Amino acid sequence: MTQEDVHFVDNSETGLHDLHGFGMDSDQSQTDEHGMPLAPTLAKPGLLVMDVDSTLIDEEVIDELGEAAGCGEEIAAVTERAMRGELEFCDALRARVALLKGLPVSVFDTVHDKLHFTHGALELIDTLHAHGWKVGVVSGGFHEVVDRLAAEGHIDYWIANRLDVADGKLTGKVLGDIVCKTVKLHALKSWAERLGVPMSQTVAVGDGANDIPMIQAAGLGLAFCAKPKTQLAADDAINVRDLTRVLDYLR
Repeated sequence: MTQEDVHFVDNSETGLHDLHGFGMDSDQSQTDEHGMPLAPTLAKPGLLVMDVDSTLIDEEVIDELGEAAGCGEEIAAVTERAMRGELEFCDALRARVALLKGLPVSVFDTVHDKLHFTHGALELIDTLHAHGWKVGVVSGGFHEVVDRLAAEGHIDYWIANRLDVADGKLTGKVLGDIVCKTVKLHALKSWAERLGVPMSQTVAVGDGANDIPMIQAAGLGLAFCAKPKTQLAADDAINVRDLTRVLDYLR
């Protein structure tokens, strides 16, 4: 298994801005004798991309940071509304990050040590790797935590936001472009194109409204213990916290 440390924050670093309508879906789609899309198969190389907070891990990192800042309930309430699609994600993230101003960067060590991989996450990743698949994660959270999770989970690709720091403390601002639903979608397509994997051989897994575009674009889109709007948009839903259930859908 080869880990490729490809991670980026804004579109310009990876050419994501060139991916609008590049036609991969229509050119490389595969159907059965009835014209129905084929489910992704482990018999061929593929790509799985999943969200991090409440999907790859059990927790929401921004909420854990909020607890450390003494405004946990306020931040958690905004997180819930954003994940339901009731608030615009980028604005909601900026508002929550502003409340973290003044926290020491050591808080990332504290929060990381409180996190837990979702049951079955590591088994899912190892099984996919054993079949020649790659795994990516797309996070509206932060590189300062996701980089460590990616290394521990043997993730091949990842993107996340990065927080501004001055004098060893958070400034309450996000650096660069925010990883929103559009960036997540473009990451899925960019990684698939880079690997030469057709979209019919991709799987996207997530729980929030900002995961919907990638879920709908993937060959198989799964809502994982997700908000109602996300469940309605997905091909199917997994409502138990066991990521090995994803393997049940792969031929």
